Amino acid sequence: MHRDLKFGRESRHINLDWVPEALKWALQIVIVCIFAFVFVWYFGQRISNIGDSMNPVLKNGDVVLVNRILYDASSPKRGDIIVFKPNGNENLHSYVKRIVGLPGETVQIKDGAVYIDGKKLKESYKTTSLEEAGLAAEEITLGGNEFFVLGDNRESSEDSRMADIGNVKRSEIEGKAWFNITPGNRFGLIG
Repeated sequence: MHRDLKFGRESRHINLDWVPEALKWALQIVIVCIFAFVFVWYFGQRISNIGDSMNPVLKNGDVVLVNRILYDASSPKRGDIIVFKPNGNENLHSYVKRIVGLPGETVQIKDGAVYIDGKKLKESYKTTSLEEAGLAAEEITLGGNEFFVLGDNRESSEDSRMADIGNVKRSEIEGKAWFNITPGNRFGLIG
């Protein structure tokens, strides 16, 4: 008589067909998060440009993205717009300037022009006149890991001509400014 009663004896079947699909989704989310982190770390460091020293390319308050991985694979080149901390001082804001002189070269500013190894530098970007030679009034020989930088707005630029900036060492360079994320007509690649 008690054999027909099945209290708690019914077998329950748990459906685990969803587990492989959930693991697949979890793996995709992890991969996207890693990709986003790497992208932001190496290409998305945001720097706010302070001052008009890079005008017309960058204006005061423009926010730029810095490519931090480029110079791990190649050397900075003449004409690159770089982001650096002067004298490696982490307490200072990051400066944005253009590379004019490369390691091992001699740089001098005379008669309103930049001379590299005694030859007048031909610049393909727009700059203002260069009245103040500063430290570069005399010939400067760059060390094996030093760069000479200038702002494009040379009348209003604190750069390698000044003693508090001087030559920029490779270790002080954070990366290359590559994209202006300021809304409006300034948004886009920095060229």
